[in-house]
Amino acid sequence: MTLQAADKPLVSSDALNGKRILITRGRSQALSLAQSIESLGGEVVEFPTIEIKPPARYESLDEAIKQIASYDWLIFTSVNGVDQFLNRFEKLGKSIADLVGIEVGAIGPETAKRLTAAQIRLSLVPKQYQAEGILEELLSKSMFGKRVLIPRAAKARDILPETLRQRGARVDVVEAYQTVLPQTDAAAVHKLLREGKIDVITFTSSSTATNFAAMLNDPDLPRLLSRVVIACIGPITKKTVEDLGMRPEIISEEFTIPGLVNAMVDYFTRSVKDSS
Repeated sequence: MTLQAADKPLVSSDALNGKRILITRGRSQALSLAQSIESLGGEVVEFPTIEIKPPARYESLDEAIKQIASYDWLIFTSVNGVDQFLNRFEKLGKSIADLVGIEVGAIGPETAKRLTAAQIRLSLVPKQYQAEGILEELLSKSMFGKRVLIPRAAKARDILPETLRQRGARVDVVEAYQTVLPQTDAAAVHKLLREGKIDVITFTSSSTATNFAAMLNDPDLPRLLSRVVIACIGPITKKTVEDLGMRPEIISEEFTIPGLVNAMVDYFTRSVKDSS
């Protein structure tokens, strides 16, 4: 049974009661997901598959920040990009006033919230929380000749910058941070999975899924996960999970943590009804 759920407000439920749920999100961003699961009776097992590190070199980011006034658009694709950019921005003696006159776009509500907390005025937050969403709205404007800065991870999807360049924009993609594999022993998690002691695995991005498979390093991953329900955010993460040989059963169409938790609640609520 595959279930897709909207991002409606979380409601009181015991659907996750007694469920042991593995979180693969980076440790620094796992708190909201863990708290939501625990508030609904679930037990959390943290297995971060991503670690955020500074960029290998700061030259490109620093040069872009020094020339920030020359950009028409500044687009953030993640909270990590915001944090790393603003840290460097401050170290180079810049202030929020230096962003006046620059259009700022954010992919996703968490990214937008972090920018708003830093008192940065947003020009664009797409309804669809991925690159395709912001492209749809950006391309409704004339981007020809516009200069765009995208501070992001070293490895990321290229659809956003490539499409903007095709439309005549001058796009600078600069490395603001790296996502790397944590130095974590996967033996304990492997044992829990082998013994059938994990009910759900959550993937919040393609990177979490790819790194999970790399860290487990099991030649028969589908068999290892045969008793596990896999929950993921959005179609892109879903495709990555499938490409890795795993079978997602819960897909949240709203690319948010509340959306993912609601999808899990709906899935297990429906499972109980179907079995009764």
